[in-house]
Order: sequence, then structure tokens, then C-alpha cells
Amino acid sequence: MSFPIHRPRRLRRSPALREMVRETTLAPSDFIYPLFVVEGRDIRRPIGSMPGVFNLSLEHAVAEAKQAKALGVPAVLLFGIPDHKDAQGSQAYAREGIVQRAVREIKNAIPDMLVIVDVCLCEYTDHGHCGVIEGGHVANDATLPLLAQMAVTCAQAGADVIAPSDMMDGRVAAIRSALDEVKLTEVPILSYAAKYASGFYGPFREAAQSTPQFGDRRTHQMDPGNVREALKEVDLDLEEGADMIMVKPALSYLDVIHRVRERVDVPVVAYNVSAEYSMVKAAAQNGWVDGDRLMLEILTSIKRAGSDLIITYHSLEAAKLLG
Repeated sequence: MSFPIHRPRRLRRSPALREMVRETTLAPSDFIYPLFVVEGRDIRRPIGSMPGVFNLSLEHAVAEAKQAKALGVPAVLLFGIPDHKDAQGSQAYAREGIVQRAVREIKNAIPDMLVIVDVCLCEYTDHGHCGVIEGGHVANDATLPLLAQMAVTCAQAGADVIAPSDMMDGRVAAIRSALDEVKLTEVPILSYAAKYASGFYGPFREAAQSTPQFGDRRTHQMDPGNVREALKEVDLDLEEGADMIMVKPALSYLDVIHRVRERVDVPVVAYNVSAEYSMVKAAAQNGWVDGDRLMLEILTSIKRAGSDLIITYHSLEAAKLLG
């Protein structure tokens, strides 16, 4: 049977009907809010390529986290930007490093706010790469102990979740082993398992001051053309002890999110990355699109593809709209 018996428009004729039968819905509890924390006092420095996003000193990071919590956003993702950088990224794993202090400040002020720490060396090295450099290349195995040490110091500071983003082989196992060795067996790992070498990271590198001083990251981040490889990375990270899996970026990788969701039974997280955010902002500022509508449509598409949680710079404004 077909028309006139079947009329799909019947269920679209009013906002109440459309809302009642909607298959995918967004809520503030779906979001994780990234914060860029810097040294100093009373710093709220705008990031030119990311309107509405700032480098924040500790007290402003705490205030931003409080606002997120009040809007129903359950978690923040912290990126630390130290004043001093060196070849080994030593401030990444310093007990009094900027990100460790940020964890303590936020947890002291808002104990029930979940604090996730991005574990990578790129913001902390003077060369901007994700690991130790040997012979002009990122040295995978020499980097693992430093990532593990960063994970431990962040967890000891109070981080609820450790999120390694470096894409070194074996880093989940190294971090899991290091956490377990110091009796932090209950701290989960959110692995950036399928992280692609993407052009969508440009504004982030301004925000995190992490642009590589030579070369690029294609030797460790994934080729954008590959999806079977993403599934292999996911499988390996789960075998090594990951508790949650991330796909990054999100918008151009909805198919990858869907494939990962179908493959695994753990929570799947997608990162709505900086250029995805900035494109919406730029188009809205030029009057080309309805920014709020486009934002919510993009976030809905990411969830519809299979993501349980979405890391997004839109967290606060989306939460306000969603009520």
C-alpha cells in the first residue's frame, strides 16, 4: 500500500508531533566542554580563529566549568598551555604543572563536575610534536613513559578520566599499567582511538599553541581515506584497556562513528573539532546561515551517527538552547 493510505506528513504537521516522534534528541548531558588553561591571573584571552573560545587562567577556567555544570553539561576536557616548553614536554607531567593545578582547582570548586584530561605532549614541547624527537622523527617507544607519567600525575591531581590523544602505538597499555601500578585502577581511559590527520584542527593549534615547528603529524595520526584501519585502532585500544573510544574529527567522519558504534559495546565519543566550530561561526557572522540552527543540526547528526557523547566548543550555547 502507498499513497493515499500512507501519508508521512501526518506526523510532521505540528511541533508537538514532530517532537514526540523524533528519533534522535540532544540534551546538555550529551556534551563535554573543552577548556584551554594558561598560566597567570585574570586571563581571558580571545582565540581569533574560534569566536567565543578563550585561553583561560585558572580562576576563569573554574568559572567556565561552573557555568557548564549549571547548564547541565557534565564534564570538561582540559588542555594545559604552560609558560615554559622544552623538548621533553616536562611540564606535561610536572606535579605542579598547569593542567594538574587546573584539575585540582576545578574539582575543589565543583566536586561533581567530571574532569577529563587530554594526555599528549604537543602543547608542552618546544617543537610542537606529540612525543619525543629522535633523528628528526617522533620516537614512539621513548614517548610512552612520558605519557604514562602525565596520566598518573593528572589522575593523582583528581582527574576523573584520562584521554590520550597522541596516537602513539601502545600508549593505552602503558597508561593503564602505570595507573594500576599506583593503585589508580578505577580511573577510566577515553582513548582517541580513531584520530585522523585532519585539516580541521587548524584553529585548535592557535588555541593550544601547538603547531609543529617542522613536518606534520601524518606519521602517527590516521589517513583520512581509511576506515578499516580505524576499526583496527579501536580493537587494539580496547584490548589494551580503553574504557571509552573516540572518533576525531566528527563532521567529515560520521561514517566512521557509525562503523565504530556498530562494532563496539563501550561508550563512543566524537570530537566536534575546532574548524567544524569555526566554520559555523564564520558563516553565521557573515549572515549566510542561521548559526544556532546549523549548530544543533550538526550536533544531532553526530549523535544520530552513533556517538554517545560529543566534545564540542558549542557546549554552553547549545545547552542554553536545549534548556
